[in-house]
Amino acid sequence: MSTDKIIVTVAGLAGIIFIYWFFLMKKEKEVSVAGEVDITVSGGYSPEVISIPLGKPTKINFIRTDPTECLSEVVLPDFKIKKQLPLNQKVTVEITPKEKGEFGYACGMNMYHGKIIVK
Repeated sequence: MSTDKIIVTVAGLAGIIFIYWFFLMKKEKEVSVAGEVDITVSGGYSPEVISIPLGKPTKINFIRTDPTECLSEVVLPDFKIKKQLPLNQKVTVEITPKEKGEFGYACGMNMYHGKIIVK
């Protein structure tokens, strides 16, 4: 086998390993919340995954700093909540989960996602 074929094969394998790691092995960082949390909306949601206690009211404050139109709205379908997020203003959503599980939220166009884990 020639040198160029070896280089292409090694580079291809490295690319496959990187793609597998990036899309399937990355773990989401979960942030435990007691009472209130600020989520920065800038190119996505930070923190992206929060855990909250069952049956306790929790305030989620969304602060949008990204002018992207897609991020101008947040939708929490399981809680039947849809809120506009004006630029550089805090918008508070209060939820009291009645069951355990994982509940997603997303931007108005469903391109950026986050997750609420109820424990």
